This record gives sequence, structure tokens and C-alpha cells, in this order.
Amino acid sequence: MKPLIECVPNFSEGVQQEVIDQICEEISSVEGVKLLDVDPGKATNRTVVTFVGAPKPVIEAAYLAIKKAASLIDMSKHSGEHPRMGATDVCPLIPISGITMEETVKYAEALGERVGQELGIPVYLYESAAKKPERKNLATVRAGEYEGLATKMNDPDWKPDYGPDTFNAKSGATAIGVRDFLVAYNINLNTTSVRRANAVAFDVREKGRIKREGHPLTGKIMRDAEGNPLREAGKLKSVKAIGWYIEEYGLAQISMNLTDINETSLHKAFETVRECANQRGLRVTGSELVGLVPKKVLLEAGKYFLKQQERSLGITELAIMHIAIKSLGLDELGPFDPKKKVIEYLLEEDSARPLVNKTLIGFADETASESPAPGGGSISAYVGALGAALGGMVANLSAHKRGWDEKWSYYSSYAVMAQDIKDRLIQLVDEDTTAFNKILEALRMPKSSEEEKQLRSKSIAAATRYAIEVPLTVMKTSYESYTLLEEMAQSGLKASISDAAVGALCTHTAVEGAYLNVKINCKDFDDKEFVTQALSEANTILDQSGKKKQQILKTVNDHL
Repeated sequence: MKPLIECVPNFSEGVQQEVIDQICEEISSVEGVKLLDVDPGKATNRTVVTFVGAPKPVIEAAYLAIKKAASLIDMSKHSGEHPRMGATDVCPLIPISGITMEETVKYAEALGERVGQELGIPVYLYESAAKKPERKNLATVRAGEYEGLATKMNDPDWKPDYGPDTFNAKSGATAIGVRDFLVAYNINLNTTSVRRANAVAFDVREKGRIKREGHPLTGKIMRDAEGNPLREAGKLKSVKAIGWYIEEYGLAQISMNLTDINETSLHKAFETVRECANQRGLRVTGSELVGLVPKKVLLEAGKYFLKQQERSLGITELAIMHIAIKSLGLDELGPFDPKKKVIEYLLEEDSARPLVNKTLIGFADETASESPAPGGGSISAYVGALGAALGGMVANLSAHKRGWDEKWSYYSSYAVMAQDIKDRLIQLVDEDTTAFNKILEALRMPKSSEEEKQLRSKSIAAATRYAIEVPLTVMKTSYESYTLLEEMAQSGLKASISDAAVGALCTHTAVEGAYLNVKINCKDFDDKEFVTQALSEANTILDQSGKKKQQILKTVNDHL
């Protein structure tokens, strides 16, 4: 897996679009970096930018963005609702894949050193990159904000990790860190009172509130034996929260950072805030995601709310996300498009899935063209996907049948199975064409010298082996549908069992079609041991598939 890191710098400018654009142009100018999201906020006067790429290009883009922000933003004239201490306030690096937290820290240190030396901006390292335990927490590093920075830097304990230890009036200071994926999440309240919003924030955030005797606001602070204030912990772990008023929206919000989404999920944060707000006579009206989120965040939320409704979970990703969006009120303040807010969707490239991204007509036309691909292998995978989809349809209809409410979870589990099989077969539609193209590429390799001949021969063998493995995988994956289709034919909604039969016909067609591809690709392959094993497995699956198909057709016909 290639190393991939995400960078989410926060710039202290959310009003002047021309400034934001110039900073983003610097990021986009670096080859190997993909700008995913730009999220400006007028009330906070702050813009959150998200980009990803290999480590070195990301660090270069981050440096250029910090440099441009330093030239365009004057912190001595800045004001906004969000805590801040610099033109580039924070610049976290997040390891996404193929790289460890420790390895990412090395890149943060290199970036911090360069920013400090070349730009003269004081840099503090935080979270996993912190050189001192007391600097791990960003809130501690940023305490006092820009206005208190000059005094803070006079304290030897707060000498920057990199850069000058003198106050930079124009650019302030920058915090560079390494952390896990953080979700910035705001929940909207039907109030304009910051005090009441803060009361809810203190109810839920991990560090809670200071304990007092008597009145919770004016009572005497309770202290431990050493004189430190005692605290009453909040309800949610790994959550930072404050209340604020957003003039742009005319309402107060609970502004939260979910620092460990495995500990506190989006829907858990929402539901807990809703409960605490209700106890204080307030109502949650919706919520807002700042920046991007991993796909699983919205999928888990959607599934949670579907379970609350006792509805089937075996629906498409986008349908599950639609439930999450509506349940969380993510579209209250403006349109919410998961294709623009989910990091995995933004990283997808249509070029990687040229067939499945076509329309039905486009797919049929491409198949009918003079090009040899897509061919029978891709069609087999697609027909198999349709077989699984039909089984899923029967399961979902059964889960929603009036009078079968106690069975919804049972049928939902089969619908989920159908979605999984269908999605894997959809992936194999393009994979079969990829396998065919690999053989063509190998055949076109030069063969002038003995070395070139050997390399070409090895490439042809590897491509042929892959071209056998792909349709064999189509056979295995399609065959999994029979578990689903058998059950739906026997106990699914009677009005739809004929659909289960058609699903079985599609599944067997997929198995038999892929079998023919396995056979033809094995025909001239000289790895006899591999061929023998592949054909033996394929023949077994084909034979069992025929029997399963006949059993399901008999079951359905007996009910018709």
C-alpha cells in the first residue's frame, strides 16, 4: 500500500475569498497532491482545507500554503469566533494508509523546522508529534490565543519547538501536529444563548465542568488537597466541546471535536447532546460537519437510525447515508452532498471503473462495439451482481412487510449479505477487462534480446494466471448468492419469490459464463499444476451451481 497522508490546515481567513483562493492555488500547484475540500466560515473567520497525497508532496504543499498565508493574512487585524493564534493556526497531518503514526511524526518535524527557519514563524508541535507531554493537547498549546502569545513566549517553558522565540505580530504562531482522524462537528440548538449552549457542552465534553458547592455557576469552587479545582466528567469520551453563537445562522451551536470516532461516534455525540439539551429545555434542530469524514462515520450513523426504525440495513451506501443526513439534520444550514464530504468518494476516480460508471445503454453499446472488451467475463460478473440484487430485493420487501415486524432483523441480515455480494461482483466487472488488457500489454512487450524475451514470458504467465483467477473469483462470489436465494425462495415474501428464481437463473448464468472464461484462459497456459487445480475447482462450482439452480426453481414453481 502506497504511503498516503492527509493534511487539514486551518487558516485564519474565512471572509476574503481571493485570499482563500490564493492559498489553495499553492496547494494545487504541487504534483501528487489532491485538494479535497475547502470549507470557509464567515462567523469564525476561518477556513479548513483538506488535501491528501504521498508524504513528500503533502509536506511541500503544506509549506507553500503556510508561506502564502503568512504573506496575505495579518493577525493583528483578525477577529473571529474560533480560538486561534496564527495565520496558519493549525496544520495537522493524518496517516491514512501505508504509513505509521511514528513515520508521519518525522514529516511533521521536517515541516516544522522548515517553517521556523525559512519563514520565521514560531512552531509548536502537538498531539503525537509533541516533544513535551504538556504540549500534546492543542487547547493547551493555543491557550491565551494570539492576544496572549507575546506574553506566553516570554515564558521559558513555552519556547517554540522551531523558529524564533520572539513574537511574530503579523503571522502569530503555528501548531503542527500528527493525529488520528478527527471529526469537527457542530450541533445546532434552538437558542441564541451562548451560556445555555455552554451548559450543554460542559454536560457532554470529556473534561466536563468544574465542581461547585451549591449553585453550579456561582457556588464556591471545590478543590482537592493540593488546591486544584475538582472536575465533574462529561458524558462523552474523546470529545472536546464549547458553546458559541453563530450570527450568520442566528443560532447557538455546540462545537465539538470528536478525537476518537471509535470511542464516540457521530450519532452517539448527536444523541447525547439531544438528550442533554432536552433536559435543559432546549431542542436540537440539526447539525453541521466541518471538513471531510471517512465513509464509515456516516454509514454507522445511518445504520444506527435504521435500527431505531426497525428497517432493513441491506440498502445501498448512499441510501444509508441519506438516512444519516436526514436524521442528523446535516442539511439544515445548507445542502449536504456525501460525494463532496466523504473522503473515500473524493479519492475515487472514474477512470478506475470505466464500465460500471457507464449508463445501462452505454454499457450495452460498449459491449456491442468492435472492441474485444468488455466481453463475456465482465457480462458474467454483472449478471451475477443482478442475481444477488434480486435476492436482496426480496429480502428488503420481506423485512418491510406489514405484520412481519418481528422478522425485520432476520431479513435485514440477508439483504446486507446481498449488498456485499453485489458490490464485490460489480468490482469484478471492470477487473475482468483489466485482466484481459494485462495479457495484451504483455504480448506487446519487446522480445529482441534474450533478457526481453524472458521478461515478456514472465509477464504473459503472470497476466494469464490473473486472467484465470478473476473469472474463478466471479464463480465463487456468484455462488455465494445461493444461500440468500434459497432462503428467499423458501421463506421470503410469496408475491416476490419469482424474483428469487430469476436471481438463481442470473447466478447460474454468471457461474457458467465465468466458467467458460476460466476454460479458455487455461487452454494454452503451461503451468499444468495451476491449470489442473483451477479447472477442478471451477468444475465443482459449476456442477453444484446447476443443482442449486434447479432446487430453487422447483421450490418457486411449487409455490406458484
